[in-house]
Amino acid sequence: MPKNSKVVKRELDDEVIESVKDLLSNEDSSDDAFKKSELMVDDQEEKDVDVEEGSDVEDERPAWNSKLQYILAQVGFSVGLGNVWRFPYLCQKNGGGAYLVPYLILLLIIGIPLFFLELAVGQRIRRGSIGVWNYISPKLGGIGFASCVVCFFVALYYNVIIGWSLFYFSQSFQHPLPWDQCPLVKNTSHTFVEPECEKSSATTYYWYREALNISSSLSESGGLNWKMTICLLAAWVMVCLAMIKGIQSSGKIMYFSSLFPYVVLLCFLIRGLLLNGSVDGIRHMFTPKLEIMLEPKVWREAATQVFFALGLGFGGVIAFSSYNKRDNNCHFDAVLVSFINFFTSVLATLVVFAVLGFKANIINEKCVIQNSEKILKLLKIGNLSQDMIPHHINFSSITAEDYNLVYDIIQKVKEEEFDSLGLKSCQIEDELNKAVQGTGLAFIAFTEAMTHFPASPFWSVMFFLMLVNLGLGSMFGTIEGIITPIVDTFKVRKEILTVICCLVAFFIGLIFVQRSGNYFVTMFDDYSATLPLLIVVILENIAVTRIYGIDKFMEDLKDMLGFSPSQYYYYMWKYVSPLVLLCLLVASVVQMGLSPPGYNAWIEDMATEEFHSYPTWGMIVCISLMVLAILPVPIVFMVRRCNLIDDSSGSLASVSYKRGRIIKEPVNLEGDNTSLIHGKSPSEVPSPNFGKNIYRKQTGSPTLDTAPNGRYGIGYLMADMPDMPESDL
Repeated sequence: MPKNSKVVKRELDDEVIESVKDLLSNEDSSDDAFKKSELMVDDQEEKDVDVEEGSDVEDERPAWNSKLQYILAQVGFSVGLGNVWRFPYLCQKNGGGAYLVPYLILLLIIGIPLFFLELAVGQRIRRGSIGVWNYISPKLGGIGFASCVVCFFVALYYNVIIGWSLFYFSQSFQHPLPWDQCPLVKNTSHTFVEPECEKSSATTYYWYREALNISSSLSESGGLNWKMTICLLAAWVMVCLAMIKGIQSSGKIMYFSSLFPYVVLLCFLIRGLLLNGSVDGIRHMFTPKLEIMLEPKVWREAATQVFFALGLGFGGVIAFSSYNKRDNNCHFDAVLVSFINFFTSVLATLVVFAVLGFKANIINEKCVIQNSEKILKLLKIGNLSQDMIPHHINFSSITAEDYNLVYDIIQKVKEEEFDSLGLKSCQIEDELNKAVQGTGLAFIAFTEAMTHFPASPFWSVMFFLMLVNLGLGSMFGTIEGIITPIVDTFKVRKEILTVICCLVAFFIGLIFVQRSGNYFVTMFDDYSATLPLLIVVILENIAVTRIYGIDKFMEDLKDMLGFSPSQYYYYMWKYVSPLVLLCLLVASVVQMGLSPPGYNAWIEDMATEEFHSYPTWGMIVCISLMVLAILPVPIVFMVRRCNLIDDSSGSLASVSYKRGRIIKEPVNLEGDNTSLIHGKSPSEVPSPNFGKNIYRKQTGSPTLDTAPNGRYGIGYLMADMPDMPESDL
């Protein structure tokens, strides 16, 4: 080294020593707390540490005990009741096995990419939905609040379905099952079958009259159904106890609630395959109808099912992933959970149609026997000739094939007067074509099939316990989508917030356990989530790809995962997914406009359902649900745009992020503390004032110096460092 360089170095070292002496001389000797404090400045090699790493607050945020627990939580949230009673219906309705083609294509186009996006932002920022989208773009911070509102609406009625399942579960411990036979009514002279049940069926009557005790219209409340009120209270108590400690309590329950449904589904599949007619149901299910697959309606319904099956937009995915370590491979998680969800739907479809095939076979046998008796009567009175009947036909033990042969012969010979004979075509396909979904599948069709099982109470207990666990797994994610963002933002105690949330939800949920409550469940299911969630996810995609920047996001993923994600995701996020989501939104609005808003009311006298339009106040409620769910987005945007929140006072916008650390943006860039930023030489920089720009940890104090913004509560902020490369995630 040249001699003059050594001199310059010695002079610089002397200046540094003098600066330190000045600092120590200015220190207040009586300030013991300052002496005990330590500066939270990490080494250069630790720059890539996450925002929580390097501080004691890292230990304050809960974490999953294992990767398995986390995967089970995500699977439990995404695999819900819709996989059991919605997917099989759509598969049957939209071309059987051919429906799987558009479903898989849309799973790859919008399902996995958007699921991966939510997992990535939650894991990297380690906050709930409010914190994540406030960080990405403060003006779009309303996305997180909108997700919380939708989660709350869905939780209100979703837990009612768990309450229904608990009621049926409690009634399954008796033989015969209470919905096995129609009840008998006794009067002074004789005994007769309940007319409402006789006109419908035993399971239909039990559902509408014994379980729901349903009224005839939405306007006729009929008072509370106390049986369902108690079941709803039990459901909320279960959710509250499971969620009161966050993932530390719910995570352990996931081992049972997420795995038990698969045990039940496998048991039902094995049992179903041994039943007569199950193969007919499965064959009918997977026989592709390729002409239906090309209809736009099929693709719209497939996209909607993909969207809701993975729980996109609810905030539960983000909340669960926020408890992961920063270097977790969330890409693998996204692909794994998405395909587990898909194969669960296929497994549930196999089970449903194996059982419905068995049920259809029983109904078809009854149809053959009843119509064979009609043919015998017609032969006796001479309306039909014995010569028409093939000689090998024995009506005392006639098969379905022989009956259909006789039916076709009579139809050809008696073509003109055939309708007056009152004969029915007993085809097993006709019964299987009766599309059933939702509560009609779970509480009517499936329960009727189970009454014909050997040891039917056992299978009923297993089935409804499975529904309870499927519902609870989804409820845990839904409630986490409410609790985690609020706790992160407002710093309230999770235990207190969980109890208050469950209490409020229970009391509001009493509208669903009135006698007219089932109609309110339909209303909330149709209007509270569909459009708001589509708008939320579209805004999420725009926020990441357009506002934050897709290139920066890909770099952040590389930094977080240790490898560059496929360019496939780049093009999906930037071009394809937003376009598909926008088309789905337009199609949903058009479909909603073309379909008259209303509900199917149960008419007691006719023992059948009848479509009713919503009254004026009902339409106002429907519109209000959609508006309230999406209202936080424009409100927060206007608040940010008009600067109604003072950023300098420590609000959300006054915090930026550099290489995983939160940094208070300087208010006065011309002050002494920013001299290095403006390029001044070391000799020109006065002694630093630690009281202004560096947050310290007081080792002698029980409290922590936290970030100025109350949303993040992650501890200690770094001073602005000129050599610290910026990484927005």
